[in-house]
Amino acid sequence: MPLHGHHCPRWLFDRMVRLSAAIVEAVVEEFGPREVLRRMADPFWFQAMGCVVGFDWHSSGLTTVLCGALKQGTKGRQRELGVFFAGGKAMTSRKTPLEIETYTERYGLPDHVAALQYASRMCAKVDSAAVQDGYQIYHHFFIFTGDGNWAVVQQGMNGENGWARRYHWLSDNLHNYVEEPHAAVCGARGPQVLNMVARESSGARDVSVYLTGERPEKITGHLKKLAALPREKLATLHLPAGHPVPQAGRIEKTLRRLYDLAPGDYEQILATGGVGPATVRALALVGEVVYGVQASYKDPVRYSFAHGGKDGHPYPVDRKNYDHSITVLETALRRARAGDREKMDALCRLASLQKGHRHIAEVYEHR
Repeated sequence: MPLHGHHCPRWLFDRMVRLSAAIVEAVVEEFGPREVLRRMADPFWFQAMGCVVGFDWHSSGLTTVLCGALKQGTKGRQRELGVFFAGGKAMTSRKTPLEIETYTERYGLPDHVAALQYASRMCAKVDSAAVQDGYQIYHHFFIFTGDGNWAVVQQGMNGENGWARRYHWLSDNLHNYVEEPHAAVCGARGPQVLNMVARESSGARDVSVYLTGERPEKITGHLKKLAALPREKLATLHLPAGHPVPQAGRIEKTLRRLYDLAPGDYEQILATGGVGPATVRALALVGEVVYGVQASYKDPVRYSFAHGGKDGHPYPVDRKNYDHSITVLETALRRARAGDREKMDALCRLASLQKGHRHIAEVYEHR
């Protein structure tokens, strides 16, 4: 998704606020709050929703603007919906822990604050330090329900080429934060990405834990020797330009903190304050040089407009039809809450009919 330099016009954003909130409300009405988490963690559904509400399918802004519209559209109704939205772009993302605590106190939710704050912090730490793909995380959106389940949509930007990639997380079936934890990672696959949460990096993670028990001077000594090697030697250690040898002096304080804490597993290493990309890379490189255990360098990436697009592609947003869609959905929701489900049931039948037509088309295309 490339970076687009212009802003979403107010007339479109105001409509995105209303329609995106109505869609979330419809999902809750039909399937319950947990389904919102599952769908937000589905990159195809998330992208489709951004297209339905009229944003550019190929813009990095789809993520940030859609999440902003969702948060604003559900403001004041999150307790009623049972789904809570926290975080956002840039400095707003830093308020996520406080927002989690505020929602819990304001609405008298079960006390999952510490666990939810930890989840938010670890998702950001993994995608900024354990996965070193050249994308700087600048957007962190945290969605959770009162029972302590959560989803995360965060995005990183490559400052050199202006392209973004998106990371999706879901608490369902998440066994830990350090082995294949993502629901999806969306972007163009890149070469030589240090991926410490790959299944193939299990040995490298174990060695990293072992190394935190070594005195920091020993690790920094290895790093100084690595830094002194000729560039052609470094190539054998799978070190592209984006992954230089960390400077020993800069991470010595962090290594000493890890030595004092004596972490028992790799997740505890990542959770330690001050551990960033340089520390992660240093432990991985020393583990490879000294013990011959190599980390994975495989990129973790795996993976029609309803109302037009903001920039006029594939056609300009039709404001009249857009407003009509909002009115139909909001009216259906109001009547459903009052016990009259005729319109909601009609929308469900329409969706089923559309799925049937799509299946028939796929069968004929296959034949």
